[in-house]
Amino acid sequence: MTRQLETKLAGLVLIEPEVHGDERGFLVETFREDLWRDLGVEVAFVQHNHSRSTRGTLRGLHFQTDPGQAKLIRCTRGSIFDVVVDLRRNSPTYGRWEGQGLDDRRHRQLFVPVGFAHGFVVTSEVADVAYKLSSYYDPSREGGFAWDDPEVAIDWPITHPVLSARDRTAPRFAEIAESLPW
Repeated sequence: MTRQLETKLAGLVLIEPEVHGDERGFLVETFREDLWRDLGVEVAFVQHNHSRSTRGTLRGLHFQTDPGQAKLIRCTRGSIFDVVVDLRRNSPTYGRWEGQGLDDRRHRQLFVPVGFAHGFVVTSEVADVAYKLSSYYDPSREGGFAWDDPEVAIDWPITHPVLSARDRTAPRFAEIAESLPW
């Protein structure tokens, strides 16, 4: 039975879908609007993205502003350590992070509401990550901060990740905190 698992940060939804498998392979329901809504995913998705990365690649920490962007994330191949940071100033967990292992065995999904930064690091040789988005990607609305910011102190399972130029030069959390709309 598909079920919601416990998370530390308010608003996050970790879903463990029922996997039907035998010697032929498996079948898993990856989205069903009525059931996912009952589990706490109450947004309309307008875009679907798919990324492929190699071991040690770290993408993030990124977010979209105005109107913000909720994400439903799953790892369709391999494994990742997925991280979110609460950016909502009025939240009791503001500035805190949570990490979840997502992989192609358990098929867990993480719903990240508007007001969180998101990132992940690949922990397998290759990983494919698929995610539904509640708003269209707009580079003029994109923000981010350093993956290794000591103020946030994320316990990544890697010390020397492969990073994009943008992520290598991202500002510290304190530098962007006052400009956040939440």
